[in-house]
Amino acid sequence: MKEIGSYFIFLGNLFINRESFRTQYRLIVDECVLIGLDSIFLFVLVSTFIGAVTTVQTAYNLIAPYIPNYVISQVVREMTLLELAPTIMAIIYAGKVGSSMAGNLGTMRITEQIDALEVMGINAVNYLVLPKIVASLFMYPLLVIVAGSCSLLGGYIVGVLTGIIAPTEYIYGLRYLFNDFTVTFALIKAFAFAFLVSSISSFKGFYTKGGALEVGISSTKAVTTSVIAILIADYLLAQLLLA
Repeated sequence: MKEIGSYFIFLGNLFINRESFRTQYRLIVDECVLIGLDSIFLFVLVSTFIGAVTTVQTAYNLIAPYIPNYVISQVVREMTLLELAPTIMAIIYAGKVGSSMAGNLGTMRITEQIDALEVMGINAVNYLVLPKIVASLFMYPLLVIVAGSCSLLGGYIVGVLTGIIAPTEYIYGLRYLFNDFTVTFALIKAFAFAFLVSSISSFKGFYTKGGALEVGISSTKAVTTSVIAILIADYLLAQLLLA
């Protein structure tokens, strides 16, 4: 409970003694480059193979002759939009971006750079952490959109090349009984996960104590806690919005 209380106090300090808009804008742009552009290749690669594997496994399980082939792409669509793109990629996001945030802030803490900022009267939480959270809220939903598109494209390529499903059947299955709310739901989850990963990882890194060994421990704790928070939030959002 003490750590949870410290986390909420940490979030409250984000908006105290704020830096100028120009300074924040520059920091946010830099973080967007680190978070988004440096992660896009990994997201494209992983999501494409996830879509391909999902298509093959769905076709393998739908062997009944009375089930039309377009159901394969329909299942891939629902799995991609509801879970694979926002949730599975969030775990990868926590491992790559979250650990980097925690390690960066942890290194600044043990080298007393954060203490130097506070001595100069700068709110280190606002200056260092807020740009990371805002950039995460901007970039992760975009990465989820890219991941979803690449997953569906990967399923299409594998399905057509292996003869599992015809191109027209795959496209028809993607459009069949499509519910617009699934896209909205995926983006809601993306914003929630982006905030959880960035804030929890920054919190763990910001309050690192000790030396270089503790920086690695903080990064590990940041990823572990972020993944747990993602899974809990995933269940709660599904229960609230889909039940």
